[in-house]
Amino acid sequence: MTGDPLFRDGVDLVDIGIMGLKVVVAFGFLLVATMFMVWFERKLISDMQNRIGPNVAGPWGLLQTFADGVKFFFKEDLRPENADPLVFRLAPYVSAVTAFLSFAIVPVGGVFKDVPGDTGTVNIFGRETFLQVADPPIGILLLLAMSSIAVYGIMLAGWSSGSKYPLIGSVRASAQAISYEAALGMSVVAVVILAGTLSTHDIVARQAGGLNTWFLVTSGVVPFIVFLIAATAELNRPPFDLVEAEQELVGGFHTEYSSIRFALFFLAEFMNVITMSAIMVTLFFGGPAGPIFFGLTWFWPTIWFMSKVMVFLFIFVWFRATLPRLRYDQLMDLGWKVLIPLSLFWLMFISLKELRASNDWNWVATYGAAAGGLLLGGTLLVTALRAGDRAYQKDSEDA
Repeated sequence: MTGDPLFRDGVDLVDIGIMGLKVVVAFGFLLVATMFMVWFERKLISDMQNRIGPNVAGPWGLLQTFADGVKFFFKEDLRPENADPLVFRLAPYVSAVTAFLSFAIVPVGGVFKDVPGDTGTVNIFGRETFLQVADPPIGILLLLAMSSIAVYGIMLAGWSSGSKYPLIGSVRASAQAISYEAALGMSVVAVVILAGTLSTHDIVARQAGGLNTWFLVTSGVVPFIVFLIAATAELNRPPFDLVEAEQELVGGFHTEYSSIRFALFFLAEFMNVITMSAIMVTLFFGGPAGPIFFGLTWFWPTIWFMSKVMVFLFIFVWFRATLPRLRYDQLMDLGWKVLIPLSLFWLMFISLKELRASNDWNWVATYGAAAGGLLLGGTLLVTALRAGDRAYQKDSEDA
């Protein structure tokens, strides 16, 4: 059943207090996790590059990010003369708020069981509730909406700065987001088809039967790979950090920002890395679902969730330390010519598989027709791409 059981029997002051507590704890956790993510990335990259990394501020340099934040608070807040005052000030908050709202729908704990009814509930002050800020019945749509709105913060920051280089960086960001948003959305739709729900809590419950029920396995791995690549591009992380190509754009869309407003963009970037890692764990790796040892039912689900998220945080840092930055044409080709067709074809395959199972169709005829359709579509796509390349080369030679 979709919906937090906290509100099923009406709402009183205790329910409102518990909801407020969950919001404060989630926001505090995300801020602290972001601070440690910055330290983790600096330290891990330094190890990969045979350097020391932060080691002065606090033990093992743990307070270095805190020191950087304090410095940002006391730096002068500058605004370009030609900037739009209101939009210039509001743009950083758009990026930061959307990152938190996306994290709000993620289940971070609770015992999940592959049975009907309420699972994943915890008891707080005598009330049953989910260990997530909110479980709207359209949770996945909220995720996609926040992912789309986030780019407005970057676009408005570049436009409102009154400078050409931030504007170019923001235009790149919007084009990049549009290119990869479609592939990311179709990989999420594949999970929704398998789960039969838009609720993130119910999506985790559908995967509580063990490794063989994870949507990583039942979806055939391809949607996860597409999601991982598209999410990396959505986050502007290497090798897709064309938005901040320093050798071309002098820092990108936030060139004209300083002080705490620049720190908000920095905060939003690393907060989004944590949020997107949590989303991948929720969609493909069972969220907090996992084995329970020693009877500590409240403890192990959160440990499983955090451990899975840490794996993806390591992967994002690993990408940054090892992969070279793509050219912009390579970035767009990968999004439009590879990821979108691949995710679309795989979505059609999963849809046919579900239809065959529910209608008892002959599997030879079903998959034979699907293979023929995919072969025809792939042939038409390759033909169109080659025709476009030939036309481009001809125009270049004529010029």
